[in-house]
Amino acid sequence: MSGRVIPQPRRPRLYALDGLRLVAALAVVVFHFVGYDHLGYQGAWHKPTGVVFPTLHPIASYGWLGVEFFFLLSGFVICMSCWGRSVRDFAVSRVMRLYPAYWCCVLITGIALRLNGDWTVTPERILTNLTMLHEPLGVGHVDPVYWSLWAEMRFYLIFSLVVLMGLTYQRVLGFCAVWLVGSVLAPASGLPLLVTLFQPTYAPFFVGGIVMFLMHRFRPSPLLWVMLGASWLLAQHQLLTLLQEESGWSAHIRLSWTVGVALVTACYAVILAIALGRLSFLNRRWLVTAGALTYPLYLLHEELGWLLIGRLADRVAPEVLLSGVILLMLLGAYLVHRFVERPLASRLKRWLTLPVPVRRGSGASSAA
Repeated sequence: MSGRVIPQPRRPRLYALDGLRLVAALAVVVFHFVGYDHLGYQGAWHKPTGVVFPTLHPIASYGWLGVEFFFLLSGFVICMSCWGRSVRDFAVSRVMRLYPAYWCCVLITGIALRLNGDWTVTPERILTNLTMLHEPLGVGHVDPVYWSLWAEMRFYLIFSLVVLMGLTYQRVLGFCAVWLVGSVLAPASGLPLLVTLFQPTYAPFFVGGIVMFLMHRFRPSPLLWVMLGASWLLAQHQLLTLLQEESGWSAHIRLSWTVGVALVTACYAVILAIALGRLSFLNRRWLVTAGALTYPLYLLHEELGWLLIGRLADRVAPEVLLSGVILLMLLGAYLVHRFVERPLASRLKRWLTLPVPVRRGSGASSAA
């Protein structure tokens, strides 16, 4: 009997994943507005957020894990969307998905900050941010949330090598194994380039999402369970580093490793349950709209939200202001999606998929 893995019949779209993306984005939003307790951001509320929101602050202080939740979801969704597609299709889909909303949000945020008197946001900085490659170029973010986009871009870069060869169960599983091992060995190599490519802090989350997609597309196997367990173990180890980094932003409380691990485990568990068909009742078509708001909401909310809070904190009750700012950011996200992202993505797709021009005649070669 062959040990070859037999694909399962094609399954319907997992709308629940769209809903989870919005949940992750909202967790990050609440973290920034309520969980942050850093001196640089106390000016907006005029008091530490732990004083303004004594009950919500300890909970919101863990909202930064929404980004790690994004990375898990990204591993799952990118692998799912790339299956059976060429590397050109993959590149076009990523440009369409990432850049139209991003360009719009960079310009909106950059102009708003300059109008508010922040002259550190120079035209050069705004234009370089439009490439989405400003971080490796050493240029500051127009909005701090853009840091995670460079992590995503590096994932796309190395995963495109597997897409180029053609996605199969064995190749994707081998990629996951190599990436996990590489993420462990890269820091000891002394080569910054390897650390940049393998990104040890976030690799376990991307790999965990990919492995859970393989469980969804194929049947779960002992090898996949081992790989998923390795991903989770490395993720909880990286959590120690992440907690140290994030503790500086939530100075009002001490972040707990136990709570962090419990939340990360819950993130793994809910995606796994969806992958294995245990939460099929959550598959509702309207969640596609919720998912569509996620990316522009994430890009828009932080700097613009702080500007609004800073102007209104003295005149509006904190709970009302917080709710109003989040609703306004959701409205802004919808407008960006509806009037910028969708139409521009459609035009970009038509342009990027134009046939390659064929040279007429042989005059040029003859002249050469």
